[in-house]
Amino acid sequence: MTAWIVLPVSLAAFSITGIWIVYYMAVMNHHVCPVENWTYNATCTEDLPRPGFPKACCTIQDIPLISKCGSYPPESCLFSLIGNVGAFMVVMVCFLRYAQMIEHSHQGLVNTSALVSGCINAIGLVMVGNFQVDHAKSLHYVGAGVAFPAGLLFVCLQCVLTYRVAMTTLDYWMAHFRVALSLGAMISLVLSGIFFIHESFLLQHAAAICEWIFTVDILIFYGTFTYEFGTVTRETMMAGLQMSQHTSGVMMGPGSHSSTLASATKGLKSPGGSSTSTHLNCTPESVAML
Repeated sequence: MTAWIVLPVSLAAFSITGIWIVYYMAVMNHHVCPVENWTYNATCTEDLPRPGFPKACCTIQDIPLISKCGSYPPESCLFSLIGNVGAFMVVMVCFLRYAQMIEHSHQGLVNTSALVSGCINAIGLVMVGNFQVDHAKSLHYVGAGVAFPAGLLFVCLQCVLTYRVAMTTLDYWMAHFRVALSLGAMISLVLSGIFFIHESFLLQHAAAICEWIFTVDILIFYGTFTYEFGTVTRETMMAGLQMSQHTSGVMMGPGSHSSTLASATKGLKSPGGSSTSTHLNCTPESVAML
């Protein structure tokens, strides 16, 4: 077991806990209404809400979308922190998964596309976290428009890769579980977009619920990589770095391609757990011994 095994579950736990704290702070500070409050009105004439209690009379501007919860201080500070730290952890998870696939000799287009989409997702998260919707709406929507589709593409590509390297029954069950998460994320994202464009209290509220479902769904998907990260070693990271240099055109000589692939495929590991599969190094000495 390696220290990297805690990275995916830490990303999921940190982000999910953080955004729920942001939501609670926004409700208590009267910046949004509770998600369970369906009594929205066009105009509110209630007296000033009591400190420490949620608003009882709400308008469409108080819909508890995730971005709306993080629009005003002090919760906006925590929202930015979650976006920045979460984006860094997403990049780390995506790179380690990319390197792990290289160890399984899957250095093709799907693996590279998954890495790129994961990094684009992280860039969008930084924009969403640092440009609040009520203060920099255009940049915030650009970030959301980048982060959400890129995150969905990443999980879909990872479903394909999970099936490709599956070896045991448990591996296939993990692949099935990830497909279910991906389908849930896709449905909730599409519904959220459809509901969001309508100026209706009911549909806006439904859009908020779908947005929360999509976000938690994607974070749980990231957390499932704990299943594979028990096999991540220093050699895994080196394989990913060497392949990244190769695909970027960093060529040290005529034999660099073969040496890169050799080091990338060295030490093949099983997809789940922490034990490595037995293998032979294809060197002349080992052939002679056979």
